[in-house]
Amino acid sequence: MKQSTTIAVAMSGGVDSSTAAAILAHSGDGSAAPRNNVVGLTLQLWDQTRLAGKHGIPDTPRAGRCCSLDDVYDARHVAEHLGIPYYVVNQEERFERDVVRPFVDEYLAGRTPIPCSLCNNHIKFDQLLKTARSIGAERIATGHYAVNEYDEKRGRWILKRPADLAKDQTYFLFGLTQEQLAHTLFPLGHMTKPEVREAARQHGLRLAEKPDSQEICFIPGGDYKRFLTAYLEEQGEAMPESAGELVASNGEVIGRHEGIFNFTVGQRKGLGVAGPAPLYVLNIDPASHRVTVGADAEVVTRTLRARRLNWISIAELSSPMRVRVKIRHRHEPAWAMLEPAGGDEALATFDEPQRAVTPGQAAVFYDGDEVVGGGWIV
Repeated sequence: MKQSTTIAVAMSGGVDSSTAAAILAHSGDGSAAPRNNVVGLTLQLWDQTRLAGKHGIPDTPRAGRCCSLDDVYDARHVAEHLGIPYYVVNQEERFERDVVRPFVDEYLAGRTPIPCSLCNNHIKFDQLLKTARSIGAERIATGHYAVNEYDEKRGRWILKRPADLAKDQTYFLFGLTQEQLAHTLFPLGHMTKPEVREAARQHGLRLAEKPDSQEICFIPGGDYKRFLTAYLEEQGEAMPESAGELVASNGEVIGRHEGIFNFTVGQRKGLGVAGPAPLYVLNIDPASHRVTVGADAEVVTRTLRARRLNWISIAELSSPMRVRVKIRHRHEPAWAMLEPAGGDEALATFDEPQRAVTPGQAAVFYDGDEVVGGGWIV
């Protein structure tokens, strides 16, 4: 008889990761192998009391933010209920270096970063896998809604969209490597959210009705400017001077702004200028500090360029390829022609113009349900 394998489950204290742990601990991974040995791991990433009370940040962490002390308590309780070992691993230093600081620097440079993708790439899969191996686990599992399969013909691990497209998290997972995918399980990939909650009830998990986290763990209330101000003050740094001109798309100066970090492409509110028709941010120039605004029709574009690419279903992009491109988490993937653009870059030309293609965000490429790969919009 094959010996059971050890799987380290990333437990965030939410219903998804808790149900993933319960499924693996109680019924295995669906293969013919014996019951798995399951270990629960929680990565401590950010002290949510760290900036409390500064520049209007609440003294008490709000509900709905992931990685709180309450979440750690819930994860520990689930592990005890399931009868599996449980550990909390402090990764705050690495998280700040690889996620928080790049987020701050990108925002100050006039781009709009995605901390969740950075966290997946650098922490949740990279560090989690290393930690798992240190305790003898061969694989890791998470509560992400995604499907992970090996394709014998291509000799590659393939990442696919899940059964519940409303919960699809593949957009945030485009940076996973073949090595990481080869050692990762997504037990919820073929389930819908209602089915997951029902499974949680059947396993006796008291958090079966717990709401999903909605906020970035280190951004209270989603107020980026407030966080940036408090964080830089804590670091002994001044907010960099990036005030400049607000200009119309024809080059006419129509006002001034207090800093490029206040804007993102596609933004309408808070521009500080008024016109006969609504104005939107079209472009942010970090060198000149100019913010260009224009009419609604000018927010759209037919092309995007992405760099720092990671390929999943293919080894590399050697010739043009028809794909659908997702430019935001809630964006419906749009048809485009994807082609190499020299170096570590690719150019996507959309069939139909797309709204608010934003530098700093991810562009993820799909072939049907398969994730071809992705990169960062420039």
